Amino acid sequence: MCFHSKQTKLALEVENRFKATIEKKELFKSSMDINGFDFGINPVITDENPNLIKHFNWGLIPSWSKDEDIKKLTLNARIETIEEKPSFKNSINKRCLVIANGFYEWQWQDSKGKNKIKYEIGIGNEDLFAFAGIYSQWVNQITGEIKDTYSIVTTQANQLMAEIHNTKKRMPIILKPEDESKWLQHDPISNFAYPYEVNLVAKAYPTDIITLW
Repeated sequence: MCFHSKQTKLALEVENRFKATIEKKELFKSSMDINGFDFGINPVITDENPNLIKHFNWGLIPSWSKDEDIKKLTLNARIETIEEKPSFKNSINKRCLVIANGFYEWQWQDSKGKNKIKYEIGIGNEDLFAFAGIYSQWVNQITGEIKDTYSIVTTQANQLMAEIHNTKKRMPIILKPEDESKWLQHDPISNFAYPYEVNLVAKAYPTDIITLW
């Protein structure tokens, strides 16, 4: 799964990497720890305008939802069932790139997860990359507020991630740079399922062993 990521680059670096302009620079900020359960706004590029970087809320709210509560369950979308799940099937061809340069996962050291080791995973050299994402627009029928929201698509863990995420053995789909446009152009979603992968590197935080009692 993927519930914690980071984006620590400056606005100009992000614009240069993705050859796109940030729509509202006042919303852009760097963060070492983007917690999905905060449901905050993060930079994305959509299939509607690949030359523009927008800010969407993490936690997809389908257009038919009566309220926002569903976002707790839609931070991630499993690629194997994405075409079947009511929450996601209307967004299969609403593709986006979720901009990041790292994410975090915790390795269980015992069968109950009382002791965990934190890992940071990326593509190396703190380089920027894009998660495969899908998005939706939701209108609050009471207030009229419009929210643009997204979910990160996940797949079966590769060998490295299976060792780190050693319970559920899942991982977010990180797109190869040359495939980012293919994702936005709606290439078949199955093309991006495991064994599709990029080379990842991981760094452990041995001092961050967490003991849960």
